[in-house]
Amino acid sequence: MFIIGELINGMYKDIGEAIKKKDKSIIEKCALAQIKSGADALDLNCGPVSKEPIYDIQWLVETVQAVTDKPLALDSSKPKVIESGLKVIKNKAIINSTTADLEKLEILVPLAKQYQTKLIGLTISSKGIPQTKEQRLELAATIVAYCSEGGFAIEDLYLDPIILPVNVAQAQMRDILESIHEFKIISDPSPKTFVGLSNVSQGTKVRSLINRTFITMAAAFRLDAAILDPLDRDLIDALITAELILNKQIYCDSYLEAYRRK
Repeated sequence: MFIIGELINGMYKDIGEAIKKKDKSIIEKCALAQIKSGADALDLNCGPVSKEPIYDIQWLVETVQAVTDKPLALDSSKPKVIESGLKVIKNKAIINSTTADLEKLEILVPLAKQYQTKLIGLTISSKGIPQTKEQRLELAATIVAYCSEGGFAIEDLYLDPIILPVNVAQAQMRDILESIHEFKIISDPSPKTFVGLSNVSQGTKVRSLINRTFITMAAAFRLDAAILDPLDRDLIDALITAELILNKQIYCDSYLEAYRRK
């Protein structure tokens, strides 16, 4: 599974302070720790502390890509912030994210084409968060159709079913998992699938357990990628083991260590 490290986000106190003070060492340390723990890419989000996100995202990009060539996901609800980051990026890039709303698609799909990035599409619209699998599939189909008509490669599109916290939306969990599987048959070639894992445990008291249980179940429903905390060793071990059981990895007694050495 493609793992995007979630920790370079201004909503975390240490990262927020580093962004305000322009302390590169904190950002660099966080980036390298996530990569060492198994992250294939790093998410960059200025968070609510940033007063000038258009400039701060460029500082984050330049700081991180000075220490790694891993792909970077530019994470903002503001297209101008994403475009600003893309202007200075040298690594491979992921746009995180568009919604199914036409005004977002009209801006972000052309940007993704122009800068040759991957694109995460959230199955959400101005009408709100979908409440059923059918609503998720309808929004996913809207995103796929727009990308296809606009000449954006569907293989570079990641669809997110929008995970809700299990403590408030327990009845939706199976629909969310089934949506991951059904997104794969919307088109040929298939879009990839993606989740923001931490959302499922938001507000609960056993976050790591809920996260790692969901990710192992999602792997069986053909999940391709997730943004998560790669420093949660139990979570990563559970994910590696799930992929072993699904025959995506070759078994050996030291498979955990072997996977990490990859």
